[in-house]
Amino acid sequence: MTEETILQIFKDAMLVIFKIAGPLLIISMIVGLVIAIIQAATQVHEQTLTFVPKLVIIGVLLFVLGSFFTTTLMEFMQRIMDMITEVGSHSGVIS
Repeated sequence: MTEETILQIFKDAMLVIFKIAGPLLIISMIVGLVIAIIQAATQVHEQTLTFVPKLVIIGVLLFVLGSFFTTTLMEFMQRIMDMITEVGSHSGVIS
């Protein structure tokens, strides 16, 4: 396994992380910003007003995008497993 292959694995892993965490973080930030604007306008500063809507939205997103997240992780792990078997067959460990 070359340095180039290892760097490609790390690059792919970072892209998978961004694909999975990105939508959740972006939506959470948008919801937090909207609620902060509402709190500033109404002068109601309750911590649970930001926590509960974010929790609900993240739960809905996980339900809606769960299959996409699972597919993304499965494809990444399949590529990793293919690389492992390729390295093992070249070294004579796996027959």
